[in-house]
Amino acid sequence: MEIVRTLLYYVLLAFSLILLARVLLTWFPNIDRYNPIVQFIYNVTEPVLRPIRNVLPQTGMMDFSPLIVFLILSVLMRIIF
Repeated sequence: MEIVRTLLYYVLLAFSLILLARVLLTWFPNIDRYNPIVQFIYNVTEPVLRPIRNVLPQTGMMDFSPLIVFLILSVLMRIIF
């Protein structure tokens, strides 16, 4: 059971790092969206961000969905460890 907890913890950690990369990519508007690494980051994070973005009210230019996902990941990681 400890192996499963540790594996799940590292999966959540890896996802949070990929999500951080996605947030940092938004700071560079001229980034090539067809780059395979950029597409991988968007393909991995968008299925998690989209439902939260649909629930949150429109706030103009600010997207708070990554912040909500970071909070959820943080709670899950604390519960696991």
